[in-house]
Amino acid sequence: MVFQVKLCNSGGQFMVEDSETVLEAALRSGYVIPYSCRSGSCGSCKARVVSGRVDYGDYKGNVLTDSERKQGITLLCQARPLEDLIVDAREVAVAEEIQIRLLPCRVTGLERLSHDVMGVSLKLPQNQQFKYMAGQYIDILLRDGRRRSFSIANEPEQEGELELHIRLVPGGFFTHQIFNTIKLRDLLRFQGPLGTFFLRQDSDKPLIFMAGGTGFAPIKAIIEQAIEHKIERTMHLFWGARSERDLYMDGLARQWSDQHPHIRYTPVLSEAGPLPDWAGETGWVHDAVSKQYPDLSAYEIYMSGPPPMVEEGSLAFAECGLPEQSLYFDSFEFAADVPRS
Repeated sequence: MVFQVKLCNSGGQFMVEDSETVLEAALRSGYVIPYSCRSGSCGSCKARVVSGRVDYGDYKGNVLTDSERKQGITLLCQARPLEDLIVDAREVAVAEEIQIRLLPCRVTGLERLSHDVMGVSLKLPQNQQFKYMAGQYIDILLRDGRRRSFSIANEPEQEGELELHIRLVPGGFFTHQIFNTIKLRDLLRFQGPLGTFFLRQDSDKPLIFMAGGTGFAPIKAIIEQAIEHKIERTMHLFWGARSERDLYMDGLARQWSDQHPHIRYTPVLSEAGPLPDWAGETGWVHDAVSKQYPDLSAYEIYMSGPPPMVEEGSLAFAECGLPEQSLYFDSFEFAADVPRS
């Protein structure tokens, strides 16, 4: 069966095929709705079904509650129509030249950024243009059909090359290849750009960035682009990690702070232990933000990291008065798996 979906705000309409979720069909039809994980883990694609019924699909119970379902709320990355729908969803304006594409690329750089993070450089074909917004991500397509998502860590003005920060995941099939078997000049395929995590420039509110681990990658791209475009909104980066060695580009973040008066940087260690020379914060990174900014009503926050950090941060910042529409996040989980037999 094929069903029609109508969006309340724009009046836009599109068809959903049997094999698609509402989000997949919307993106295919050129309608961009906020999304991040695409696995039912983060809640960024929540929307209200005004009319019609859906199969809610698979999702984490803490992301979509029974109470929300009774109000007609669903996750568009999992929902499949059971009849024609009218949906109340936020839409995101994206430049027309930003189009999701499937492209080949060649590995041109492999650099150990830390004990468990590899910097990977990918060269795009010379005859192909790839437009994206700082903060978006790509899916690497594996030969067996699986996908692995990684944020683009460099700003778009660095044309022709993509930078990824890939953490070694215990039992991770693809990350094991990155650290042990992949070679320079190897060919890969990817699809992108994906996601709606990028700087909204229709605001002059001061910015707080919060990164957890390799969630630093998309925020790095956003800050670098802001510097390139001379955007001088006040910015404060909080970067949370387990230990000091996990702040794999600490020097770069400190350089931003030293060279640009409108940028501040606060590293936060959750497992600092007794470090007499440690000048940063300790504990959970969202607590460090709340402590320094007990009133967030006039700020915008962009956070990137694992779902628990995003969930705890969302709750804490709401208690500090952050408007829901001023919170943007990129939530991801590491895929731990083994090769298929």
